[in-house]
Amino acid sequence: MKRYFTTVFTLAGTFIKRFSRDPVALFFTFLFPLLFLFVFGSLFRNTDVSFDIAVINHSQTEFSKDFIKQATKDKVFKVKENIKDVETAKEKMGRGEIDSFIELPKEFGLPNKDLLPSGDVVVYVDQASPESGRTVASVMSGVLDGINSQLTKTADPLRVKQQATKITNLSQFDYLLSGMLGFSIMSLGIFGLANGFPADKKTGVLRRLRATPLTASQLVLGTLINYALVGLLSLVLMFVVGLTVFDFNMRGDYLSLIVFSIVGIVVMFGFGLAIGGWAKNENQSAPLSNLVAFPLMFLSGVFFPRFLMPEWLQSITTYLPLSPIVDGLRYILTEGKTLLDLGPQLLVLAVWAVLIYVLSFKIFRWE
Repeated sequence: MKRYFTTVFTLAGTFIKRFSRDPVALFFTFLFPLLFLFVFGSLFRNTDVSFDIAVINHSQTEFSKDFIKQATKDKVFKVKENIKDVETAKEKMGRGEIDSFIELPKEFGLPNKDLLPSGDVVVYVDQASPESGRTVASVMSGVLDGINSQLTKTADPLRVKQQATKITNLSQFDYLLSGMLGFSIMSLGIFGLANGFPADKKTGVLRRLRATPLTASQLVLGTLINYALVGLLSLVLMFVVGLTVFDFNMRGDYLSLIVFSIVGIVVMFGFGLAIGGWAKNENQSAPLSNLVAFPLMFLSGVFFPRFLMPEWLQSITTYLPLSPIVDGLRYILTEGKTLLDLGPQLLVLAVWAVLIYVLSFKIFRWE
């Protein structure tokens, strides 16, 4: 038994040395996932919402000038000063240079019968893309409500009261990180082995290993240790970037995160083993890897939450092998759950592990 595991660890160390000398493998294992993390992290890190607008003022009243100053002093609106007429504003909005524009008629700000400033603010909405215009109109309505309350000094009998609440103090990036970690585990497990074994078959490496006393189980265990260590190092690197660059808010414990990540790597390793062990060359492994990876990538909550899917599709995707990995990582990272709370996810992963490894050993080919 000692000789058996000595061979396994020696083989794993050899694989690690070979991996460290391959610049392409290093790039796609460590830098490629980081590129995704930086791109999506930068998108979700920017929580400031603003709209480019133009203000067309036909009124000459002092009230209209004060109104424009008050309405546009907030960072929500970025006013384009060089637009002075409606036609130019429509042209700019049609080209997407501004989101909407506001027009103040000539009578805006003139006193009504109660000697209070009155008039309508016209917010133009693009029918082809009405979301921005409607949001601008909603914000402007809030500005007008504030001015009305100052002018009339009366309280409405029925009001809407808003109460700000903050429970988890999580950012969008905090939810994104678990998807990126799951994506990294999937990529390493499937594409790494699915490409590695066929390449070794092509060069005759596996044929020479077969001529030695080395058994198939020792080969699999040695390769598994190699990919587990490399995978953990890749996840640690992404996690450190999340903590230092994007101010990630870790709510769970690190032991649960490490153990669950290892379980995820082992399961996804089985898929790479099945594909790479069966395929004779890269021409067979590449399309099969994509056939497995792309549905997992887009149906397991990596880039967008599964609750946005139809209910029937959510029920199906729950049992995909990557879904419990992403869900479990998200529960640990954002909700502080431990392994004891992840029974359903671990059960699904255990079933997949048994199925995929039984299949992998049955279809494995040395050549």
